Amino acid sequence: MKIVFFGTSSFAIPALHRLIGSQHKVLAVVTQPDRQKGRNLKISQPPAKVLALAEGIEVYQPDNASASDAAQYLKRLDAELFIVISFGQILKKNVLSIPKLYSLNLHGSLLPKYRGAAPTNWAIINGDKTTGITIIKMNEGMDEGDIILRKETGIDPEDTNITLSEKLSDLGADTLLEVIDMIDSGKKIALTKQDNAEATYAPKLKKEDGLIVWNREAVKIHNMVRGLIPWPGAYTHYDGKVLKVLKTGIPDVASGRDALPGTVIDVVKDKGMIVKTGSGNIAIQYLQLEGKKAMDSDAFVRGHRIGAGYRFARC
Repeated sequence: MKIVFFGTSSFAIPALHRLIGSQHKVLAVVTQPDRQKGRNLKISQPPAKVLALAEGIEVYQPDNASASDAAQYLKRLDAELFIVISFGQILKKNVLSIPKLYSLNLHGSLLPKYRGAAPTNWAIINGDKTTGITIIKMNEGMDEGDIILRKETGIDPEDTNITLSEKLSDLGADTLLEVIDMIDSGKKIALTKQDNAEATYAPKLKKEDGLIVWNREAVKIHNMVRGLIPWPGAYTHYDGKVLKVLKTGIPDVASGRDALPGTVIDVVKDKGMIVKTGSGNIAIQYLQLEGKKAMDSDAFVRGHRIGAGYRFARC
């Protein structure tokens, strides 16, 4: 099959790797323009571009992949399939109708649940126990296309957005190749319409989504920490600076019932800084103060004036 691959982030990389190593031909990789990143605002290439160039595959980086000049370029490639994974732009009908067979999308949830930009983040934040991937035939709606194939997997208690994304990208890559091979063999593809009444959404995250509100339940804060790694990250404030909370746990500690939410009630070596929440306690195990290196809570406590009785942010 002749394929044009649309992808930008690392979530797209396992599928692109497998396509490159398969009997199918990747004609070009369409990805977002290079962006400035980091404190020094250095130009950074999208992961999909880096892999494509290393494999000698043509790269195209339009500001708007649905613009008329982009559509003309894509038509000239004469592809049978467009594959879209974590691309970062909405494709309009003029582009989706170009390939001879299908425009397919790999999405990191069990659609119609978690349509949108951040499905893995929100699955963890909401405390889900299972999730999965979906291959759809694309239409102009956001993740609203007909379902071709879904695969389910569990969310482990220690999964973060990073580990879950890696798990789903690998599962999705294998499933995508399965679907493409079915199409290539001439098998009839069954399409199942999504039930819009069951749709939920996973909106793009904002920096302010990471602010910890200590009067929430401990388990909800814990899920938030796991779901917001690496960006925007969960954070509170200490000594007038942003304090990122990188890893937490739910301790078996019932003390501190009369303490206000956000109050440190104990510091337990090798277990963390125990903080009272709106319901239960949470152990901060790994953290990073603004402008400093990440460290475990034992090292942080040794270097800062903090201990039982200290209260983080007011709620």
